[in-house]
Amino acid sequence: MDTSELIASDLKTIWHPCTQMKDHEKLPIIPIKRGKGVYLYDFDGNAYIDCVSSWWVNLFGHSNDYINAKLKEQIDTLEHVIFAGFTHEGIIRLSNRLVGLTPKGLEKCFYADNGSSCVEVALKMSYHAHLLDGKKRPKFLSLSNAYHGETIGALSVGAVGLYKNTYEEILIECLQTPVPKDNADIPNALKALEIILDTEGKNIAAFILEPLIQCAGNMHIYSAEYVLKASRMCQERGIYVIFDEIAVGFGRSGSLFAYEQCDITPDFLCLSKGLSGGYMPLSVVMTSDEVYEKFYAPYEAHKAFLHSHSYTGNALACACANAVLDIFESQDVIAKNKIFSHKIVALMEELKEFKFISNFRYQGMVFAFDLVGFPQGRRVGLEIFEKGLKKGLLLRPLGNTIYLMPPYTITLEEVAYIIDSLKVILKQIQY
Repeated sequence: MDTSELIASDLKTIWHPCTQMKDHEKLPIIPIKRGKGVYLYDFDGNAYIDCVSSWWVNLFGHSNDYINAKLKEQIDTLEHVIFAGFTHEGIIRLSNRLVGLTPKGLEKCFYADNGSSCVEVALKMSYHAHLLDGKKRPKFLSLSNAYHGETIGALSVGAVGLYKNTYEEILIECLQTPVPKDNADIPNALKALEIILDTEGKNIAAFILEPLIQCAGNMHIYSAEYVLKASRMCQERGIYVIFDEIAVGFGRSGSLFAYEQCDITPDFLCLSKGLSGGYMPLSVVMTSDEVYEKFYAPYEAHKAFLHSHSYTGNALACACANAVLDIFESQDVIAKNKIFSHKIVALMEELKEFKFISNFRYQGMVFAFDLVGFPQGRRVGLEIFEKGLKKGLLLRPLGNTIYLMPPYTITLEEVAYIIDSLKVILKQIQY
């Protein structure tokens, strides 16, 4: 089929996620034929720099030679096996490596297959652990502006109205405490948290947060100081702390895991996205031996944690994840990214010539700015997305927030092209 036939066939049968399908009456779906490095190629031979790592999952480029080889190697041996009562070498190796990379208090790995499912596991496990201690704590606590996924539990602990408001009546109960707007706001945010904990603390099973960067919350960056102090306040009251590092883990925040910059170990660590390098659905909740022991009992005690997915611990996904960890180990990725991110920031500084750009910010390998002053209702982000495609850029703005979260394999020359293209686009959309 040619491109027009592919588009017509797609629209006839497919309902795309996070999409108002009516937009595609004017904005064509783009069928992608192949990918290599930071580039995606359509069926007409056009190339697009994947500026958003295909929803933040791709760390080391599309069709990475090393990950490809490890995936091909695995597929000739074992593609999948039921993970209840069976195991395989790849997941044993992966689990031992993850435990080796994380501190005491994160000794056990429970697998799922995507970020939202990962959050569901952590929520259920934290509630259930309290229940096994004879405590009923039916509520959860999260930050304002938070996003943790779109299944019912994950949606419940989120705070982005666009995703959540429609389903309010069927969600589990969650309290929200304000995320600090900036460093000066930290005392106010901590005071607000203290008030909630004083009144509701005994009813709260867990406090869930995205440490350092609220990604879907318009890339809001906040301080490690708040994460540390807020987490301690909760743990001191017997409330479990869940770090959702689904988007910020594996180097995005500037360290392998964001909690490293916060000087605190969560009770539950949720990982996904970059875990498999953008290849296969895979997620893991890491928790302590102490939590694990609460569920460890004879069958008739009915203490087992009953949560499963048909593809839990998929061997192909684990092969990709082990390959990702191999690359981190062999290429000193974190140290290189720390140097490289400063070079990207220096190039992005050139965009400050535009008066309608505000709140330029970055953390690790995440870079963002806001477009301000445009008439309400004007979809400036969509305009930039469309114009970006014509320049060979895959951007996916969050409303009027423009961000870059590229694969770590992008070159400075490719970043310079992105910035030069954005200059042209921003001149075209000036109000």
